[in-house]
Parts: sequence; structure tokens; C-alpha cells
Amino acid sequence: MSQILVVDDEVGIRELLSEILSDEGHQVRLAQNATEARQQRGRGRPDLVLLDIWMPDTDGITLLKEWSASGQLTMPVVMMSGHGTIDTAVEATRIGAYGFLEKPIALQKLLATVGKALAQSPAPATAAPERSIAFLGRAPLIVDLKARLERVRELRTPVMLLGEPGSGRHLCARYLHHVNTPWVAPADTAYLDDPAGKQIAQASDGSLFLRAVDALGRDAQRALLHHLPGIERCNARLVSTAGPSLPQRVADGQFDSKLYSVLAAVTLRIPSLREHPEDVPEIANLLLARMVEAKEVPLRSFSTAALNQLRMYPWPGNLAQLEIVVKSSALVAPGDEIVPSDVGTALSQGDFGSNASLSGLPLDLELREARDAFERAYFEYHIAREGGNMSRVAEKVGLERTHLYRKLKQLGVSPPRKSDA
Repeated sequence: MSQILVVDDEVGIRELLSEILSDEGHQVRLAQNATEARQQRGRGRPDLVLLDIWMPDTDGITLLKEWSASGQLTMPVVMMSGHGTIDTAVEATRIGAYGFLEKPIALQKLLATVGKALAQSPAPATAAPERSIAFLGRAPLIVDLKARLERVRELRTPVMLLGEPGSGRHLCARYLHHVNTPWVAPADTAYLDDPAGKQIAQASDGSLFLRAVDALGRDAQRALLHHLPGIERCNARLVSTAGPSLPQRVADGQFDSKLYSVLAAVTLRIPSLREHPEDVPEIANLLLARMVEAKEVPLRSFSTAALNQLRMYPWPGNLAQLEIVVKSSALVAPGDEIVPSDVGTALSQGDFGSNASLSGLPLDLELREARDAFERAYFEYHIAREGGNMSRVAEKVGLERTHLYRKLKQLGVSPPRKSDA
């Protein structure tokens, strides 16, 4: 039995389509607007969506774009309109719509289109689809970031993405990458030990993605500097990531200034999650829907109170930590709805306190670099543990508040915007 989601603001059309499709043996779910359609999609992937274009809250084309950007367009969508145009149909097809039905819909055409679309419907996902930059949110500073990414996307200039671990630097790097070209992302620094640069050459005419270049020691920095001409010769787009304190480390002489000037030809700052907490509820719902669809967790939904609790948390581990907490909350929740106590349990189990342990630190760094890494983890741990209350953090770590804020700025750790002052 196929599940078909019908999205239309006209009750008569919803009921008529539901009756026809039910008689054909399909299970029909109904939504009267885009808001309800999002909720239905979040509860699980339908086999087919019949989507009206003209709706009062959000039009069907916009909703189609949202699903495409967030990786939720994993089912065929047939657009419906009483006064559609060729341009609208072409745009919908370009975004990913399977087909187009013009109202009033002829019965035979409806059944034929539904039958063909279901025949081409992919099997339900067994693994979560790759995330996109839609998971970064829609706050003004994220909209600005996406606009900046769009402006540099067509350039071949090296780009450095500065941000805290887990903030979505990888998503931004993938957005800069052009499909159908090589994507090379070395898992370690072994590529630096190859004088011939064979692994680098695999990125020819594509993208070479280097994670956490600020963790490179002196010898590794010199080796990467040596490989830069080879990267340029193979026409690879060089995208690297680093922590927000790297420019200061360059100024202090801890990172090679020549290497930095090349890697950071274009520099984009990736905001931490606590800088746009208004996005947390939507991101949490997107992550949960992705996990439900991949069958990683049972069918669950967040209560409003639980989403508010997530929004108020400082997230020292950013998106990576939020994903862990969402998954843990869904697994520990005894009912279909995730409530604040479930979130609290997940936060207590996975608040990234392990960042303060030696096992979580890069011990192959020079002493000063390792000390900075430890101090960043130390302060992030206490900020999370005290719920962002900086007075309690200062008391806990034994620093006067002014000194604490100065230290955090030096380390590139952004304190939560909520203050108890």
C-alpha cells in the first residue's frame, strides 16, 4: 500500500482526491497548507506528494525548494495548479518535481500520473541523506553567510572557513564544491609525506578539503606550503577550516604567515550555534526527521517545551552536539513526544564534557597549542555545565569576570549572548 500526501488549501479538492486515491488502494494523508505539509513530512517519508502551487501561507514552489535544500525531497512530487504557467512548470521540474497536473484534474490523467510517479519512487532510505547548508538555519547572520558562500562559489580562489568545531564548516565546504568533479578530503596528514603529491593530484579540477589546518605542527605547515604549487597546477579548489583564533596565532608567530596568506585568500566566518539560537528548534526538527526517515530512531516529535529547552542551551559543541542530543532524546523518550525531561537526560549524557579529558585533545601539537586546545575545551565544558551563567563559570574556574571574558576572547570562545549581569 502506497502512502500519498495531498497538500491543497481547498477542502473539496482534498476530499475528492482522498476518495479517489483511497478507492485505488492507497493510504492518503492530508494537509491544508505548507505548515501541515512540513509536519506530515517530518513524521515520515510518503511515497508520493500531490502539492498545490498556490496556497495562502507558503506557495508550493517555495515548499519544494525547502525540501530540496534540506535533503527531504526523497519522494516524487507532482505539482497541481488551476492557473499554472509553462514557466512555473519548468521551474518546478528544475527544482525536482516529477510532474505537473492542471486543475480541474481529469481522472484518467490523475491515475496515470500517480501510477508512473509511484513506479519511479525510490525505496525508503536506509541511511540518512547527506546534510546541506539548510541545516545551518535561517537567521539573518546565516542568510548573510549563505550569500557570501554563493558569491565565492564560482571562484577558484582558496577559501578558509573559520569557526568552532561542529559549527557546520564541512557543510559550507561541500556547498562550495561543484557536483560531478573530484572531492578529496584527506582523513589525516599522510598526503603531506608524499613528495609526488599523488593524493592531491586526485583533486584535479575539483576540490581539496583540508580540515583543521590550525592543528598542523611546524613541519606539517612547511610541507603544506611546499605542496601549494602542485595544488595550483592541478587546478584544485582549496578549501580549509580552522578555529576562530587562527588569525591571532598567525600574529603571535605560531602559524606560518605565508601559508596563512594563501589559505585565507578568502576568509568566511561560520557562526557558532549559540549566536543564532532562534534556529535551534527548526534545525532540531530537521535532524529528527532525517533520523526517523533513515530508521535510526523511532517515530518521534518534539514538544514545544522541549524545543524551547534546546533553544536556551549554549551548545559548546554546536551542530555536532545538537545532532547527538536529538538522537539520544529520541531514543530515550518513552512516548511519541520528546519532552524536557528526555532532553535533560540526553544533555546530561552527552554535554561534550569529554572535551575536557585528555582523550579528546590533539596531543601531537606543540606545548602552547596543546595548552590552548585544553583551555578552550575546559572553558566550553564549564560554560555548558553552568548553562551559560558566566557568574557561576567565573566562580567555578576561579577567575574574575573581566579576566574570564578577556581569556575567552583570546581563545576564540564566544560566550553565550544571554547574560545574568
